[in-house]
Amino acid sequence: MKTNFLSKNFGIVILFSLLLVSCQTKKEEQKESPKPNIIFILADDMGYADLGCYNSEKIETPNIDQLAKEGMKFTQFYSGSAVCAPSRCVLLTGKHSGHSDVRNNNPWSARGNVWSLEAMTKDSTLEGQPPMRKSSVTIATFLKQAGYKTGMSGKWGLGAPNTSSTPLQKGFDFFIGYNCQRVAHTYFPPFLYKNDKRVYLENKVIPLSEKLPENVDPYSEESYARYTQKDYAPDIMYSEIENFITQNSDTSFFFYWATPIPHVALQAPKRWVDHYVKKFGNEEPYKGNKGYYPTRYPHATYAAMISYLDENIGKLVAKLKELGIYNNTLIVFTSDNGPTFNGGTDSPWFKSAGILGNGRHEIKGSLDDGGVRIPMIVEWPDKIQPGTVSEHISAFWDIFPTLCNLAGVENPQGLDGISILPTLLNKGTQQEHNALYWELGRNQAVRLGKWKGIRKNSKGKIGKIKLYNLENDIQERNNVADKFPKVVKEIEKIMLNEHQKPIPYSFD
Repeated sequence: MKTNFLSKNFGIVILFSLLLVSCQTKKEEQKESPKPNIIFILADDMGYADLGCYNSEKIETPNIDQLAKEGMKFTQFYSGSAVCAPSRCVLLTGKHSGHSDVRNNNPWSARGNVWSLEAMTKDSTLEGQPPMRKSSVTIATFLKQAGYKTGMSGKWGLGAPNTSSTPLQKGFDFFIGYNCQRVAHTYFPPFLYKNDKRVYLENKVIPLSEKLPENVDPYSEESYARYTQKDYAPDIMYSEIENFITQNSDTSFFFYWATPIPHVALQAPKRWVDHYVKKFGNEEPYKGNKGYYPTRYPHATYAAMISYLDENIGKLVAKLKELGIYNNTLIVFTSDNGPTFNGGTDSPWFKSAGILGNGRHEIKGSLDDGGVRIPMIVEWPDKIQPGTVSEHISAFWDIFPTLCNLAGVENPQGLDGISILPTLLNKGTQQEHNALYWELGRNQAVRLGKWKGIRKNSKGKIGKIKLYNLENDIQERNNVADKFPKVVKEIEKIMLNEHQKPIPYSFD
């Protein structure tokens, strides 16, 4: 009897111990599985086909291609606008350009000599772009409220240092980079911002519009030595990205990597330029006649900038794996608008717009698809099926609700976006937009299913809507507005309803 009693109690003790271990294990698993980290990488002026995974034949991007191989590639994803500042405003606020605060690249020139790098270096009140309203909130604000540590690197462009619209005032705990997108026209700037303070670099101030002197040999690399200085800003910013992620690896974080690459000026590490000179062969120099700094090898340098960025993305993934947080990190890669046309770039030579065309319409500044349809790749190990391709029609204003959905927080009222998490995870029903809407200056565009309507308005005069069927005319060459008046009428109604008069800026 005594043996049986001990035996029974011993069994109870063992069972109780197992239950304790099980409960403890579950607690540890919960502790080790916080909300997913989010890294959002935004390239600057990168075309739809500037990546290997989008069929670039000239530029090598093995690390970004690997993200696509291990994640989901979108083929019908759109930016917030066709130029920098309004596109970034749409991304961060979840409101399309008919509702957003910033709708153009206004240099805010009423303040004075805002185009002079020397003047801006001496006087910070000349820096920066017009701000978002003080009351406007960003996705960083919401994720911070949800317990995320929030960081940003790169180009801000949404409010000067002396306004209430700087990264730290719009939800970011940490910032390293350019406040002003004009200062970002050089990769060897005299200073960057770390949080809200300037950090001065060992670089001289060189006028942003300087051309190659006529008395030098344009075919000699030595003639361009002036434009390569000591502190390459992308190196400094990338180092801070790794520091932020390492310091916050034990909690959930959101990092917005708004790299200025490959926006001109054309400046890249020599080892990468040499790689592409060897690959492309000799070429004509760029002397600075279309703005920005001269460069000896413009094609090689453009490709070098993108491969340098790709290299750093590979380093970032390696760091996530080293820290043991890779599997719990969602990585997004995209661009703010289509490829540029100045500063020595040559989008037609690279076929940067790919299937969208190869002419004057398929560039930054145009509301044709070449100006606003962009690459987007999303990778999340064990959550997103590897190697998938999505044709879901979506845009920048969908990012805000998607990340809220991912973080388990309720969307704020008034967003124009729809969460694409069902598409990413292949779970549930994906809600779709009836239409997508853009405006830039006086021009308007609508994506309505297979249809794309574009209207160019001049001051005091409303233009006619041109209509294109993207299913059989992806390059938007054949205007079929006369054949489908009902579709034109529907698009015209959308243009009328989606445009709200901008609220005047309030400079606090």
